[in-house]
Amino acid sequence: MTTITESALAFFELCESGKGWQACRSYCHDGASFHVQAQSLEQLRTVEAYSDSIPHLIDMLPDAHYVLLSVATDEARQTVMAYARFCGTHTGINEPVPATGKRVDSDYVFIMRMREGKVAEVTKVWNDGYAAHQLGWT
Repeated sequence: MTTITESALAFFELCESGKGWQACRSYCHDGASFHVQAQSLEQLRTVEAYSDSIPHLIDMLPDAHYVLLSVATDEARQTVMAYARFCGTHTGINEPVPATGKRVDSDYVFIMRMREGKVAEVTKVWNDGYAAHQLGWT
């Protein structure tokens, strides 16, 4: 039997490496909600919308990748948290500004609330303003 940690991390890997919703959907409930207090992502309300936005980010930062730093599971609350660092260099497409050649190393936490072994809700805790500054976008 697959644990909630295994399911959450399988989803996290597919999502954060830019595989998109089609690859992620088997690990998620339809309509899984996405929450964030980061202005650049505030229009994204579902895990589907968020996971489909990552391939575009990788178009901007072709060397983009994450480094998983820590994982915590709270079985009683059916929650898995992944602390990671997102890294990449703006050498790809000229969005939101012409390619800057600057690098980002930005820490974030993904909080995945599980239901019946699948992701039901994701909250991303991330300082997008700091990341945009590192990339020379502000």
